[in-house]
Amino acid sequence: MSTTPPDGKPIYRCITGPDDDTFCKRVSQALQDGWELHGSPALTFNGETVICAQAVIWSGFIG
Repeated sequence: MSTTPPDGKPIYRCITGPDDDTFCKRVSQALQDGWELHGSPALTFNGETVICAQAVIWSGFIG
């Protein structure tokens, strides 16, 4: 595994969005692409919808 993420993406990312199927697919795709979950997801309510955040870190990174 490369120590550098693909497409010039940073080693650490925080994926955010409404708590829906699209958000889950984005996180799932990141995991398939080589990122690992970093911590627990966070949830908040903006008055209309639940918003999720999930941090991921590049699994090939040697810190």
